[in-house]
Amino acid sequence: MRCTAFLLVLVVCSTTIAQAPPNDPAKLTLDRIFGSDEFQSDRTPAVKWLKGGGYTVTQRSKTHKGSDDIVEIDRAGSSRVLVAASDLMPPNAKSPLAIQSYEFSQDQDLVLIYTNTEKVWRQHTRGDYWIFSRSTNKLRKLGGHFEASSLMFAKISPDGTHIGYVHANNIYVEPVTGGPPVALTRDGSLDRINGTFDWVYEEEFGCRDGWRWSPDGQQIAYWQLNSEGVPKFTLVDNTTKKYPVLKSFSYPKTGERNSACRIGIVATSGGETKWLDMPGDSRTEYYLPRMEWAGNSQELVIQRINRLQNALTVILADVATGQQKPLLTERDATWVDIDDDSLDWVDDGKKFTWISERNGWRHLYLAARDGTKISRMTSGEFDVIRVVYVDKMAGYIYFIASPKNATQRYLYRFVIAEQKSERITPAKMEGWNDYQISPNGSQCMHTHSAFGTPPSAEIISLPDHATIRTLTTNEKLVNALSALAPSPVEFFRVEIQDGVQLDGWMIKPPHFDSTKKYPLLFHVYGEPAGQAVTDRWGGNQYLWHRFLAQEGYIVACVDNRGTPAPRGRDWRKAAYRRVGTLASEEQSAAARVLLKRPYLDGSRVGVWGWSGGGSMTLNLLFRYPELYQTGMAVAPVPDMHLYDTIYQERYMGLPQDNDADYVKGSPITHAAGLKGNLLLVHGTGDDNCHYQGVEILTNKLIELNKPFSLMAYPNRSHSINEGKNTTRHLYGLLTRYLREHLPAEAR
Repeated sequence: MRCTAFLLVLVVCSTTIAQAPPNDPAKLTLDRIFGSDEFQSDRTPAVKWLKGGGYTVTQRSKTHKGSDDIVEIDRAGSSRVLVAASDLMPPNAKSPLAIQSYEFSQDQDLVLIYTNTEKVWRQHTRGDYWIFSRSTNKLRKLGGHFEASSLMFAKISPDGTHIGYVHANNIYVEPVTGGPPVALTRDGSLDRINGTFDWVYEEEFGCRDGWRWSPDGQQIAYWQLNSEGVPKFTLVDNTTKKYPVLKSFSYPKTGERNSACRIGIVATSGGETKWLDMPGDSRTEYYLPRMEWAGNSQELVIQRINRLQNALTVILADVATGQQKPLLTERDATWVDIDDDSLDWVDDGKKFTWISERNGWRHLYLAARDGTKISRMTSGEFDVIRVVYVDKMAGYIYFIASPKNATQRYLYRFVIAEQKSERITPAKMEGWNDYQISPNGSQCMHTHSAFGTPPSAEIISLPDHATIRTLTTNEKLVNALSALAPSPVEFFRVEIQDGVQLDGWMIKPPHFDSTKKYPLLFHVYGEPAGQAVTDRWGGNQYLWHRFLAQEGYIVACVDNRGTPAPRGRDWRKAAYRRVGTLASEEQSAAARVLLKRPYLDGSRVGVWGWSGGGSMTLNLLFRYPELYQTGMAVAPVPDMHLYDTIYQERYMGLPQDNDADYVKGSPITHAAGLKGNLLLVHGTGDDNCHYQGVEILTNKLIELNKPFSLMAYPNRSHSINEGKNTTRHLYGLLTRYLREHLPAEAR
């Protein structure tokens, strides 16, 4: 069946997909990938380090089926149950609390249990909290009379006397021994948000938990956002009830006003909030994306960035007087990245660590607390990706980098006294490595994966990287993968012009024959928010690509400049005010070079992507119709004017100043170029990349008399995974569309 209508909602397609025999371990099927647990990864324990060098994990209870104990593993490997599932049995309950996460007090007597959770936008950040005392064996629910699953970000005070949390956009505290909650803020509403954030701060700055205990437990510093006057966006749910259900929320699209943002300090005992007086208007001039106590209970360290996000200032604020002192400022002609995890106080609080790309590469710096000096520590043409741990006693700074291969990740250690770096990850651990180091720096949880290799996790010693014990091997998944017909995988660099080489990977069919011609399907992203070409486990999407390779496709992926690969400032910032434009130019240039390989069929080239990759798919299909015959765009943004302030303005500037480049970079501008096959897929409940954009593009394509296909998933979000069988259905749809419009047989 060939779909030639101007607008076609695809619900059931008559083309069937031939499935392999269910007992054929060598052949992937959609049902094996998306309809079974055959390729499900093992659960990697969430390690919580203890000060003494041991750690805790949750383990299945031997006495309560389906429930967990909290178990301590000491340095020698011996285990003991700290909190049994039976300890977490509420009155009149039939089963213990399901542990979503937990936190111990510093003396390890109190444990805070997070359970019965609900999703707020992307993550499960609202739920119930219970406190259990190991010394008294008492279990108590926090929040008194508050409704179920309504508390957020509960934390035990450093002195172990109180617990604080957010409820209905207000901050509360209550004694650990019991008693009614005390409201520290009372003005919380849908628009006035205390202790958490609005949609755009959460989505683009990763801000969720919006309050901090002071180190002495006597004060709380918190953000307050006021979204009054921010334009509302409304989602329409047509499937839940008899009549449509409307959900409106503040969503500032490019050029619109943001929420007002300020930081306040309030005593744990209650009273008036002291607000820090920041010059300027936070609705139109700046953001406050980071705030922490500055190693003591008298000062806060705050990161303030201007609306254009090209000037970031680190500020030290005295909470008693409100006096503020700038410590350093990062400036760039393009944009400045928020420093997420490198700031740590060293030298008895006289200095702090910092990451900057002011010399063209991301490197470690030491900055003086008084703002007088900043000194670079690491050097060379490589990027420090992130700081993992600062060992203040030994004088080491552990960080992640990959100087020789931007698709991989390794652990390095900088020795402050010797001013030199050394690699810690062994050479045999090629691929993607991540680390969670214990408070004393002697042990670490190490996770390793590679392209086509599932994650394994272990506890290691530092700095020798010796294995202490294995946590996860994923043996079942490894065995299932090893039984599949092998598909050759190639990592490559493709030169598109003098001095510009792009990283890429390619999956070829089993029994690949270089004398034949194969269709080529590109998986694309290409925006500054993500790197697609990485040497790590790719989960079900990797398995689907491998399934397509078994069907006869060659699947490839290339990262253009502007993606956040550790290849230097100039690589990343090349996309400034050229989002959509530079990426599509370089993706198409890479495709032309690759198509010189004799086994790739230039008459059968397809492209697909999700979110920014969906936008990229549209740009490629519209701008280069002579190159790409088929495209599948999932959850795209056809017009950059329709996306949010923080993300789009960071990379494109304000539309009031730079509208011509917004127009040039938006796929809808080039819709007249469509000649090939286009499938649009979107969730109508997408709060991130709104279905509105696809509807506007639909009108444009109808106006231009362009045939295309559209699948709208009712009330699904940006991930299009809600509801029974949704993911299986989606990938079945994509597979059918490829089979029909980009036939896979080798020629």
